[in-house]
Amino acid sequence: MNHMSTVDLLQEPLALADDERQPCEVWTRVMGYHRPYSSFNTGKKGEFSERVYFKECKVDLT
Repeated sequence: MNHMSTVDLLQEPLALADDERQPCEVWTRVMGYHRPYSSFNTGKKGEFSERVYFKECKVDLT
């Protein structure tokens, strides 16, 4: 078994040229199913862009 004992940190941020990049497929949950955004029709893409996300606050139990 191999054990990683050292951590090498990058001195500079990693940068890729446009021709080295690949597309990232975004999936989302719609009506209980996970679907790729790329398969949405025009109406569903509009609904997706209008979604409002929220962050639930931590409850103080003391």
